Amino acid sequence: EAAVGPQGLVLMPSFNLTEGDRTATWKGIATTPATTGWLTEYFRRMSGTLRSDHYSHSVAARGPRAAEFVGGHLRREGARSIWDREPWGYTYGSASPFQKMYNANGKILMLGVDYHTATFIHLVETLHWNRRIVQEPAAPFRAPFTRKWLGAWWDSLGRLVFGKVGDANCRLFAIRDFVDTLLAAVDADPDRWDKWSPRYADHPGPESGFPGPL
Repeated sequence: EAAVGPQGLVLMPSFNLTEGDRTATWKGIATTPATTGWLTEYFRRMSGTLRSDHYSHSVAARGPRAAEFVGGHLRREGARSIWDREPWGYTYGSASPFQKMYNANGKILMLGVDYHTATFIHLVETLHWNRRIVQEPAAPFRAPFTRKWLGAWWDSLGRLVFGKVGDANCRLFAIRDFVDTLLAAVDADPDRWDKWSPRYADHPGPESGFPGPL
């Protein structure tokens, strides 16, 4: 509350990233553990935390608007993706917490992690694919775009803040700017970011190191 204020909203991934059939290991929002680290599982289990209903990419939230952001994940509206399974809703669709966070221009705090964990790059992939299938209905879903290359490029633009929370190296940036900027780059030249492309040598190098506070 000291960081976001009494009206602030905090969301964390509470994904079910188990091996094999994730639909079989999803036992509901109340009992399925978050597999995205001890902090997200602790957050999920706190009294008053709400969680979206999705077999693999559920999101937990606390704050005055928590129900608004995690409700509706069972709706099949907006952008489709390869992670969609019935009876669950579209993973990154218009009713998903991810799209709602984008619409609200929330911020991402990458707490001691690198861009390999940047789930919003999956939103970029999803939006890119949905644009393509308007013109080419049989177009394959291109995933994953190489997150470390996109992350290194995003770092180089300087539109984020580096710092520390405790001993953890962190990045803080606006979700909408991140998604829009990466989507424009991917739309303009998708092969540059695709690790399976013959142009893989054209990538911007390894993920950038952590430069410290700006």
